[in-house]
Amino acid sequence: MAFLKFPDGFQWGAATASYQIEGSPRADGKGLSIWDVFCQQPGRVQGGDTGDVACDHYRRFREDVALMKRLGLQTYRFSIAWPRVQPFGAGDANEKGLDFYARLVDELLAAGIQPCATLYHWDLPQALQDLGGWPERSTAQKFADYAALVFARLGDRVTRWITHNEPIVTSMMGYRAGVLAPGIRDVGLAGRAIHHLLLSHGLAVAAFRASGKRGEIGITHANTSYEPADATAESAAACELARDFDTRTWHGPVYGKDYPESVLRYYESRGVPLPIAPGDLKTIAAPTDFLGVNLYSRRQVLSDGTRGVGYRNAPPRLPLLPMGYEAAPFALGDFLRFVSAEYDRPKIYVTENGVCDNTPPAADGKSVPDVERTELLRGFIAGMHAAMTQAGVDVRAYYVWSLLDNFEWAFGYSKRFGIVWTDFATQARIPKQSAAFFSDLIRKNGLEA
Repeated sequence: MAFLKFPDGFQWGAATASYQIEGSPRADGKGLSIWDVFCQQPGRVQGGDTGDVACDHYRRFREDVALMKRLGLQTYRFSIAWPRVQPFGAGDANEKGLDFYARLVDELLAAGIQPCATLYHWDLPQALQDLGGWPERSTAQKFADYAALVFARLGDRVTRWITHNEPIVTSMMGYRAGVLAPGIRDVGLAGRAIHHLLLSHGLAVAAFRASGKRGEIGITHANTSYEPADATAESAAACELARDFDTRTWHGPVYGKDYPESVLRYYESRGVPLPIAPGDLKTIAAPTDFLGVNLYSRRQVLSDGTRGVGYRNAPPRLPLLPMGYEAAPFALGDFLRFVSAEYDRPKIYVTENGVCDNTPPAADGKSVPDVERTELLRGFIAGMHAAMTQAGVDVRAYYVWSLLDNFEWAFGYSKRFGIVWTDFATQARIPKQSAAFFSDLIRKNGLEA
């Protein structure tokens, strides 16, 4: 086996999200989020689960930071709950809510861990959803106002910011498919949400630059590595359409390339064109400092003229993981090569990559032999290393998803992504085999593969 060494200064970390781990949904003046409301609607979440307790991180964050330090994490990506900062999505900051994140940041810095803060990971204040949510242009400006409050309070200590996590999920799963909060199914509202999410990103970048705070800011997208299902020209064209709708729609405007024509035609043909106002595309294309890449698997696609988008997913050919993804560790390296070439080799942070593996603790109750996760992580990271060394992709950091088993959105507590086992009854934390692997990787800044 070869030893794959990473460059000096490469950072290793783990990622989480506010609603998935914090609990305490009404503590210290926090307002309702769309997930607080969605979880109370019968049939929305598997098992009737909610994030009311989750990992109880709001009260146990010091214990969790101490665990991060023991694992050797160099950076930690967390998200800030907008309704903790502005309970109704506008107006003055709720100082108690901001204080929680200030204490978390201080604890991280004292442990020698660099904080990376995501401003939006799907928990919109319900008060703004009551006014229309992301399909309304006013929400984009309110997001920038919220961001400015956070920059002012935390910007002296947080130097890595992400505006949005996976806006494609917010728009397409929240407003088109309706399977995530706020649970709406409307193609026109989904299209409007696409544009206003990206507009809010650009406005938040402008607010960060205006704040005068040092540091860097970018956006994180959900990605799939697309492949033609066969060698035909039709499948090759279908693959490009899939990239248009699921990749270029989100990355293109951020890098000054506009929305793909295929996507614009799709919404126009349905009488719901994207609500692009003069100057919007310039705002969205404000220069960023890095690109955040989230990736879990690949998809192979076929042409399908019966579908409005012109393509469909081919049947899977690799073993499936509990989330229904193919076990495809090569996909990370493949996508990094693609996105780097497509957008002129930006600096990249892999902001999420991981594996759902529901292996329970061993009989001793002190270890979790999650062999499949460990080996797939090894494969993902080896593929990333190859993209860096063979194709010159500029990756500077890797965040495993996730630090803890947590509330997995509409799947409730039925899916486990953590490298640390969470006993949701007792809140005990048990580092898994994958945690030992990751800790060793960090210590050596490389791995055997």
